[in-house]
Amino acid sequence: MKQLTFLISLIALLFASQGCKDDDPQFADCWIKPKKTQLKMEILEGPMITLPSKISIFFKVTDLNNNPVGYLKEDNFVIYEKGLNDNCHRIISEFEAKRRISSREQVFNHTTLLVLDLSGSVLQSSLTSLQAAATAFIDEVIPSTPDNSKKMGIYWFDGEDALHELEPVTSDIFELKAAVNSITPNISTDNSTDLFGAVIKSSNIAKTILADYQDQDITAATSVVIFTDGRDRANRYTRTAAYEAVTSSPPGITYFTMGVGNEINKVDLQTIGKNGYAEAATLTQLTAVFKQIAFLVSNEANSYYFFEYCSPIRNGSNNGLIIEAYEGNEVGYMEASFDATGFTGGCQL
Repeated sequence: MKQLTFLISLIALLFASQGCKDDDPQFADCWIKPKKTQLKMEILEGPMITLPSKISIFFKVTDLNNNPVGYLKEDNFVIYEKGLNDNCHRIISEFEAKRRISSREQVFNHTTLLVLDLSGSVLQSSLTSLQAAATAFIDEVIPSTPDNSKKMGIYWFDGEDALHELEPVTSDIFELKAAVNSITPNISTDNSTDLFGAVIKSSNIAKTILADYQDQDITAATSVVIFTDGRDRANRYTRTAAYEAVTSSPPGITYFTMGVGNEINKVDLQTIGKNGYAEAATLTQLTAVFKQIAFLVSNEANSYYFFEYCSPIRNGSNNGLIIEAYEGNEVGYMEASFDATGFTGGCQL
């Protein structure tokens, strides 16, 4: 009986040692699910297949607070694949699979809509400070050398039932600055504040911009940035309609708000600026606040990635794919699958 018990224990120990993969070279390249992730990776499009063996994925990276994580490079990503004969996702080295993050202007465009409150209170007491702050914002968001993948349009509102165009969407930083400097104290004829109307109208413009890019098969995103020194006074549109314009927008549209002074409605601005809100107690803080939001907008624009690589797999209709992202000690991952039917050598990026 003791011999039988010893034999059973020996067999169990043998199977247990075979099931342990940590020390087995055969499993050294297997993907191990992180115990904790600090980055979120959202697939927006793909995987897309281009023969002979190119795989492309468009995705966004954020932290756990939904703040954008921008400026990652190829070295920040690790690829794992699982083919027909694999019992785990195995790491794919850069020697087995060329990879790159494509230049943004070829695959992705980001447009910022800067929406300025030019009601009576701003023009009478804050115009010079606003112009300096808006100019600093432009410097932070738009490259000095024209880049067609990064554009901005400037709009303004007062008490009228209209969102006025100050400068159409452009990548020319000098035209944008000139437009801001062209604002005069008599540009407005209605001293009231149609804030909710400006939210609704700028949201509609952002949706139209995205639709136009989609018609051209160009992936894009838009950031709406609204500045005001007060609350909605015109009562043309309801608060509910303004909130709905924001919440019903597609994921490609982000909203940021900035307020100055003690007449703003912080709850409204925080709700409308769902992706970022900043306030200045005084005009002396206005430029710093504009720069703070500009940083968020720039990071937002650079948190979208079009990642391409050449897969070494040559067969299988349901192959597994995991891409991990690293930023310092933070990690995140996304999972997908792809069809490698017809894959051959000769992939070029």
